[in-house]
Amino acid sequence: MSQSQNQGDSQGQIKVGIEIHQQLDTSEKLFCSDPTRLREEEPDYSVARTLKATSSELGAIDRAALFESGRRRSFVYQGYKDTNCLVELDEEPPHDLNREGVKLSLMVSLILNMKAVDEIHVMRKLVIDGSNTSGFQRTAKVAHDGWLMDGEKRIGVQSLCLEEDAARKICEDGNFITYRLDRLGIPLIEIATAPDMHSGEQAERVALAIGRILRSTGKTKRGLGSIRQDLNVSVEGGRRVEVKGVQELGLISKVVQYEAMRQRSLIALKEELVKRGVTSRASTPPEDVTDVFASTQSKLIRKSLECEKPSKTEDDTDKVKVYAIVLPLFEGVLGRELQPGRRFGTELSDRAKVYGVGGIFHTDELPAYGITDAEVQMLRQRLAAKDGDCVVFIVAKPAACLGALEAVAERAHDALNGVPAEVRAANEDGTTRFMRPMPGSARMYPETDVPSLVVNTKMLEEVKAQLPEPLEVKAERYAKEFSLSRDLAQLIADSPYSGTFESLVKSDGLSASFVAATFEYTFKMLRREGLDLEALDPGNTREVFLKVRGGEVAKEAIPDILRWLAMNAGKGIVDALEALSLDTKGADLENVRAAVLGLVEKNLELVRRDGKRAVSPLMGDLMREFRGKVDGKILHEMLTEEINKRMANT
Repeated sequence: MSQSQNQGDSQGQIKVGIEIHQQLDTSEKLFCSDPTRLREEEPDYSVARTLKATSSELGAIDRAALFESGRRRSFVYQGYKDTNCLVELDEEPPHDLNREGVKLSLMVSLILNMKAVDEIHVMRKLVIDGSNTSGFQRTAKVAHDGWLMDGEKRIGVQSLCLEEDAARKICEDGNFITYRLDRLGIPLIEIATAPDMHSGEQAERVALAIGRILRSTGKTKRGLGSIRQDLNVSVEGGRRVEVKGVQELGLISKVVQYEAMRQRSLIALKEELVKRGVTSRASTPPEDVTDVFASTQSKLIRKSLECEKPSKTEDDTDKVKVYAIVLPLFEGVLGRELQPGRRFGTELSDRAKVYGVGGIFHTDELPAYGITDAEVQMLRQRLAAKDGDCVVFIVAKPAACLGALEAVAERAHDALNGVPAEVRAANEDGTTRFMRPMPGSARMYPETDVPSLVVNTKMLEEVKAQLPEPLEVKAERYAKEFSLSRDLAQLIADSPYSGTFESLVKSDGLSASFVAATFEYTFKMLRREGLDLEALDPGNTREVFLKVRGGEVAKEAIPDILRWLAMNAGKGIVDALEALSLDTKGADLENVRAAVLGLVEKNLELVRRDGKRAVSPLMGDLMREFRGKVDGKILHEMLTEEINKRMANT
């Protein structure tokens, strides 16, 4: 972290609020009885839709919805006959709220010291980016006004909502986006904190604490995309910016740092533009300057101008052209870095790309891309650009050029206001990019097809009776009851496999340290290989443990068996052992002892020279031969015994 960031944090210049979205592992979706599992098989059908913005009951249209409507995109929805129904297709009214999801939401709210609402009402939230077939997301406020502690700091929790998850985006091709209906409608808890955090590190700790509370219920889904963090970030003198899609917990700190850096840079830029005398009219009207590049040697521009020749039926408006505007007194501004690798020109380009163009060119970065200095001068003369002005131009069809340049001019004008209130997306490196304007209040209205649900005393008492054991208490119990190390006890207590762990140890009599280490270390290693262990059949996992305990399979074979099962969905333990050529009877110990004796004989010089230190290199040879067939402990004991004999006889 930079010194300037530390200073900014200590002065309270950064304010951060978190919105955590967690999928619940319920048997049914929020408004229908379809299962909540994702599928990779070829879909049975697809339907096409277009969505448009509609006015609220007061006649207002939400600006974010209007923005999405202007993109003129079309959507394809893929579904399965046996796991998707008419509710997800928006061809049938939603059913009653999933009671299991309601109780889980109330459970989390109680742990977060929140006040439950008296009556749960479902609302429609206008969303026309295609992620929901209906054009809105259904959400219900369950609780409000809670808190949790971060050390000695009390962090407010403003609201907890139960809502339906969006459809899963499969691919995007121009203005056509394909979604899959398997994820649409999975119950989702949304927890929104107050902006009580003042650093990325603090936001990371709070997100981790809330995640642990959610996992303690034992009813949350795992895997990529099952939990998502959105961040609300602002700095002193700026405005609230919502950053969506921070999926990795470890990325939160960097996103906050970079977003604060961007906002401070924009505030400084505003001050400079005012000093330069930039007025509210921050651009000239777009002008066709295609002729300036009629003989250009820039391969990039020439290819764009030549790649889409109009057909006989197309008129001049369908030809790719070059349009430009002047940003008075903006020279040098577009090249200014706001975040690592992202400049103010990138902000303008993000706005332009909404209209389907590839990006923008501007004179702060020219000559470049094969564009000559002479062409830049011709362009400036053509537009009557003065010293200190910046020229922005786009190569595309006229309609796209005009829309994109209007967006560029609007964003340039907004620079005079400092930080625009907007929704941004998190990039993998922690920087952010523009998504859409900040939604207004005109996007919410009541859902008339779902009856309200009274939250009575009886319901709350039932939920209180089922509150999960706090993770700290559970970890302490595991350490004492199962003789686990404190670190391993904390890991397995905070694991989605904690329930399975207890069952295997108590019901099947398996070694607690062995089972816990497998779940926390072996599983973690396999996940790093990109394997989806959530798809493993719990029965298969239990069978692996039992076969190891019975001596039918060596402990060292567990990673290979689990890896094979994860890569071969629907197969069983017998299939895995056969495919891996693992004999469930294990290797004959007399043959093993003979192999150990032969190995020592072959390496007598090494044994005489290194003594007991020879065990380590020779174990590698034995493991390669007997991996999955003989327990490594047995091999180590046999080898050590044979080497000790040789040393005693020398």
